[in-house]
Amino acid sequence: MSLEIEKNYAKEFEMIEKAYEQAGGDVSKLLSKDIVSIIISGDKILGKNTVEGIDIIVKKSENGVVEYEMIIQDNIKLEKPIHMCVGFLKNQGEQYINAKYKIGNNCDVRFLSHCSFPYGKIHHKMDSKMIIGENSVVFMEDEHFHNEKDGIFLETNYYTKVGENSVFDSRFKLTKSRAGKLKINMTVDLEENSKALLESKVWGKKDDDLEIREIVNLNGENSSGIAKTYIFAQDSTKAEVINEAYGNAPYSKGHIECTEISKGSNVNISTIPILRVKNDLSELTHEASVGRVNPQQLETLMAKGLDEDEATELIIKGILK
Repeated sequence: MSLEIEKNYAKEFEMIEKAYEQAGGDVSKLLSKDIVSIIISGDKILGKNTVEGIDIIVKKSENGVVEYEMIIQDNIKLEKPIHMCVGFLKNQGEQYINAKYKIGNNCDVRFLSHCSFPYGKIHHKMDSKMIIGENSVVFMEDEHFHNEKDGIFLETNYYTKVGENSVFDSRFKLTKSRAGKLKINMTVDLEENSKALLESKVWGKKDDDLEIREIVNLNGENSSGIAKTYIFAQDSTKAEVINEAYGNAPYSKGHIECTEISKGSNVNISTIPILRVKNDLSELTHEASVGRVNPQQLETLMAKGLDEDEATELIIKGILK
C-alpha cells in the first residue's frame, strides 16, 4: 500500500475500501502514490496524497465538519484523474463536508468521486465551491451508492464558476441503489466563451423522495450551458426536477432537458423548466418528457423471453448508463 494511512485509522480504512468498491471505485488506483486522492470517513480525513502543482489544505475539524481546500496551480494537466472517496460506516449520524476547489489557468483535470453509505439512516450534507480559471478543462464524475433498507438523507449544494474559454463537465449518478431522501442543488456561472454540461441520473425506488435543481447562468458573451436530468421513479417514489437557464449576455446559448419515467400507480413526479432571457441576443431552449417506459421497447424485449420487470430494468439501465 503506497498511500500512507495513519495507524489509528488502518482498520477503518479497510472497511472504507469495501464501501468504495461498492460505489464503483478502484482501490488500487486510490492508493497509487502518483495519483491525487483524498479519503473521508465520517468526520475524519483518513488519508490524502498529492503531486507537484496541487495542494490539499485540510482545516481542523470543528463540530464534526470536514473542511478542505484543493488548489491547482496554472498549467497543470493530469493524465490520471483525481480520486475522492467519501463514506460513512456507522448505522446513524451526520456527515458534513465543506469543500473548496481553486483551479488555475490552462489546466486539464478530471475528478472521480465515489460516495458510499451502506448502513442505516445517515444525513450527509456537502457544500462544494469550485472556481475555474481561464482556458481550462475540468471533468467531474460523482457516483453514489446508498443502502437498500433505510436510504439516507443526501443534501448537496454545488457551485461552480467557469472562467473565460473554459469547459466544465459534471456528471452525478445514483443508479445502483435506493436514493433515499435526495436534495441536490447545482449552480454554474459561465463567463465569456465558456461552456458547461450538468447531467444527473437517479433511480428512485420504494418511498424515495427526490428533489433536483440545476441552474445555468449565462453571464458571459458566447457562453453556452446544458442541464440534463434523467429520473426513473418506481413504487411510491416522489420526484421534482427544476431546471433553470438565464440568458444574461449576448450570443449566449442555454438548453435544459428533463426525462422522467415512471412505473407504478403511486409514483408522483413533476418537472419544471424555467427560462429567462435578460439579453435579447441570448437563445434558450428546453425539452421535457414525463411518462412510462416505452411500450414498444417493452413488448420487443418481452417477445425475446424477458418478463415485464426484467425488460423494464434493462430499458432503464440503458437510459441511466
